[in-house]
Amino acid sequence: MTTNLRTESPLDRIISFLDHGLKNAAGCPPAAGRLIPTPPPGVESGPMSPQERRHAAGLMRVNHAGEIAAQALYHGQALVAQDRGVREFLMNSAREEGDHLVWCTARLQQLGSRPSALAPMWYLGSALIGAAAGLAGDAISLGFIAETERQVEAHIEQHLEKLPSTDEDSRAVLQQMKADEIAHRKHALARGGKELPSALQGLMRNTAKIMTKSAYWL
Repeated sequence: MTTNLRTESPLDRIISFLDHGLKNAAGCPPAAGRLIPTPPPGVESGPMSPQERRHAAGLMRVNHAGEIAAQALYHGQALVAQDRGVREFLMNSAREEGDHLVWCTARLQQLGSRPSALAPMWYLGSALIGAAAGLAGDAISLGFIAETERQVEAHIEQHLEKLPSTDEDSRAVLQQMKADEIAHRKHALARGGKELPSALQGLMRNTAKIMTKSAYWL
């Protein structure tokens, strides 16, 4: 879906950024409106023990927190993007990340659990990081997206392996999320994203570890 963007003033962008932040805080993120992914025909989730349900919920809570952070990164980068086309790409990608949030929230409810209590902190911190990346220029900003999505793709792959073998509903959600992250990474590189220094890539991985370990429990 392509958004028809008029020429925006700095105030327009700030208002849009605040609007998106408030909607995320209210649990109503801007989304593309796609249906929740379901297992392939003939594949159904089987019974899980209470321990397996708690583990699946913990994994999905981590993914929910990751999608809050991803949306915030896009919003922060879009706030300061220099090129209109880059901003449009960022906002469209953020809406797809909004779908991920909706799907993870629904799955957490099905598992009898809830999102991370630290969600507002994940959003604010990630939005500031996104804005900082955006201020470095669109090429660096796009490279930051590509590296973020590469790491998220690897993270989701690990969760697919850790899910209880009978939790096909969570698996279907994560598989579609992974496909979207791959597409975002490829689009960011195609638009001229530059590879980030290895030291920065490592810093990003370590920062993500803090969030994933915290969100699993909180």
